[in-house]
Amino acid sequence: MSETALMQDEALAPLGWDPYDQRHFANPYPMLNRIREERPLYYNDQYDFYAVTRYDDCVQVLGDRDTFISGKGGVIEFMKAGGSIPSGLFIYEDPPLHTEHRGLLARVFTPKRMAALDASIREFCAQALDPVVETGKFDVIEQLGSEMPMRVIGKLLGIPEADLKAAQRRVDENMRTEPGKPMPASGSGFSGDPYAEYVDWRLKNPSDDLITDLIKLEYVTQGGETRKLSRDEILVLINLLFGAGNETTNRLIGWTAKVLAEHPDQRREINERRELIPQAIEEVLRFEPTGPYIGRSVAKDVEFHGVTVPAGSIMATVVSAANRDPRKFAEPDTFNIHRERQPHLTFGYGFHNCLGNALARVEGRIALEEMLNRFPEWNVDMSNAKLASTATVRGWEKLPAYV
Repeated sequence: MSETALMQDEALAPLGWDPYDQRHFANPYPMLNRIREERPLYYNDQYDFYAVTRYDDCVQVLGDRDTFISGKGGVIEFMKAGGSIPSGLFIYEDPPLHTEHRGLLARVFTPKRMAALDASIREFCAQALDPVVETGKFDVIEQLGSEMPMRVIGKLLGIPEADLKAAQRRVDENMRTEPGKPMPASGSGFSGDPYAEYVDWRLKNPSDDLITDLIKLEYVTQGGETRKLSRDEILVLINLLFGAGNETTNRLIGWTAKVLAEHPDQRREINERRELIPQAIEEVLRFEPTGPYIGRSVAKDVEFHGVTVPAGSIMATVVSAANRDPRKFAEPDTFNIHRERQPHLTFGYGFHNCLGNALARVEGRIALEEMLNRFPEWNVDMSNAKLASTATVRGWEKLPAYV
């Protein structure tokens, strides 16, 4: 179905957003635009969750950690299942644990350390792209999106290169869903057990990597106790960092390639004026966010648009809708690298904003630079492109391109 036909179809369809519906997943914006204007507090009775879609409402939810808590998870399926959150999975923790664990990661995940990766990121891009220059065609995901971020986060953590692909496959398997269905909510994807041998090795052979840093770190809890991370907490953190380090930038690279192929005039301008690349990456992040929503649990009754959301409910902040709210962004459905800068919500907001956003931005910027260095012009073969079937991120599994 063409994009125009889909928009017409969605304009006549009953109002409703199903995060697992493949039609909505392929292009969520026509329906989300309707919901944002017609029912800004949306309730899905099939899956029993509420959703806010306006920018200011999403900011309110993400910024109020007393009313909207993270300690029960951030994915609808898992929150409904009521699973337990392992210690160390700070993105799904509330204070004081969140404060302690996030603070520890901030001490090792520094902007200086991210900036020092520039040469390595370019080297990994070159390794991925140079072999396909002569062919004039490549798969953006297979050749670049799934390769460079994997090697960068692997280098940061200190995971041997020979083991990276197996680790990446585990991440993909944990996130993959059957089309049209929720993902399994067992929580088994939180386990860091496959990384145990690296922790045990670094205990005896410390090095200059994040695993060694996590082992060595000492901190004072809010209760005044001086302690180190437990082995289990370290494993959970490694699992989280490797998964997030793969997924976000992989999706960003895919969307950058697709959107710029659809806007060749802006791509040519970026190629001629490379100083535009950072703002182009920000516009891609706004226009096609890597994750459709961020979930929270409602800790106490709260009102939105005259309706009370009861305590115990699940609330989804639909950032893909908020990023196209006309109250915040002029002509929001238009891709425009020159738009007046307004903060998008792709990396969240407030206390739980994505800790790795600086790394993702650096990787996205360098990936675009290196693509332009080799392929100033490209087209995407959408007839053979394939969206990955996942519930928590949105992006491409296959994205063949040619020059």
